[in-house]
Amino acid sequence: MKTYESVIIVRPQLSDGEVGEFVNKAKALITNKGGEVTSEEKLGRRKFTHEINHVRDGFYLYLKFKAEPSFIKEFDNALKLNENVLRSMTMNAVEVKAKPAPVVVK
Repeated sequence: MKTYESVIIVRPQLSDGEVGEFVNKAKALITNKGGEVTSEEKLGRRKFTHEINHVRDGFYLYLKFKAEPSFIKEFDNALKLNENVLRSMTMNAVEVKAKPAPVVVK
């Protein structure tokens, strides 16, 4: 399994309960396919720099999870079909294991 990060923007009209329900459904979709959610974060409402579908702000969500690579396309399609999702992006998470070498100024 690989580690992925997903940022999802949902409609601002959703209440806090509806946003929580959406997060639970997304996590259930991941875990039902054998994945594991390692962290989640509700980043809150933010104003867009430009309108998306005549909407000026949205509620940002962040999920970090482990899943099989074949599942990612299915996950993206499920997000695209959800009418409450304005935008979403899922990408490989880069794990930094070593600290960078210190810079020596002479």
